[in-house]
Order: sequence, then C-alpha cells, then structure tokens
Amino acid sequence: MRKQIKTAAAPAAIGPYAQGNIFGRLIFTSGQIPIDPETGDFAGSGIEEQTAQALKNVRGILEAAGSSMDRVLKTTVFLSDINNFALMNGVYETFFESGALPSRSAVEVAGLPRGALVEIEAIAYI
Repeated sequence: MRKQIKTAAAPAAIGPYAQGNIFGRLIFTSGQIPIDPETGDFAGSGIEEQTAQALKNVRGILEAAGSSMDRVLKTTVFLSDINNFALMNGVYETFFESGALPSRSAVEVAGLPRGALVEIEAIAYI
C-alpha cells in the first residue's frame, strides 16, 4: 500500500506530484531543488549552498517518513553544469556517514526548475 508524504520540512510540491511516497518499507523522494521551505526562495546562488539546501529538503522528507540520511540506498544528482561536480560532491559527502554511503548517479541536464544548479532525489528504507 502506498502512502504519500507531505511535510513543511521541504518545499511544497509545485506540480502534480508528492514530496515523497512510501511503498512497503521504502521511501521515494521527488527531486529536491534548493528552495528554502520557510522563505520559498533559493538558499543561495552557488552550487555549494544549493546542494546543501537540496539535501536538507531530502532529509526533511525522509524524516517525515520515519527514515533518515543514513538509510538512503540510492540518490540521483542532476547538475545544470557537470563542472560543478567537485564542489557539489564536497557538500554531498558531509550529509552521509562513510559506513552508510548510498549508491549514486550524477548527470548533467539541459535545465532544472526555476534555474536551479542542482536537483537531488533519493530512495531510502524505513
């Protein structure tokens, strides 16, 4: 049985999708761009600030579902410029413990919603 997640700890959906869905003991987050859920604005203009906010948003959805960052199995990182990979990666690694690293894909895309530099989605267990 599927259960949708809705939390104020991440930006509200800006389209016909859920912030996250639980199916069984898995939580699937929608892609999170760097919108601060309190202000509705981007957390910053640089890749490091935007990566941190996107991951905070992912964390907020996971925690609302009863999960956490150390239970993430897989992430997908979408970058508007692959040249930002190293800077993104430096922030990304601070959100995960070395013993609980998820699988990950990182790809460059032609564009992201609202001109974001990064978007991150995750699959975790509960």
